[in-house]
Amino acid sequence: MHATKVLEHLKKHGQLLDFDIAAAINMPLADVRASLTELSARGDISRCSVTSYVKGKAIEGFQCRISGYIPRPAPGRKPGVK
Repeated sequence: MHATKVLEHLKKHGQLLDFDIAAAINMPLADVRASLTELSARGDISRCSVTSYVKGKAIEGFQCRISGYIPRPAPGRKPGVK
């Protein structure tokens, strides 16, 4: 049940950190991480470990996005296009 909420939130908002997902959908971080592990095992999402530094303190987490998702190119001129 939690995995579907997490997956829908990722579909709507794109690539996010686990603690951002937990805060946005009002779910404990442990439940979000368990859901991300399940979704990653099924192949629904891509997940990697990240270390963020906030005021010199290391914070371990996961960065996730939907599997197979390729972001749109940024607007504007592209190099090499004439």
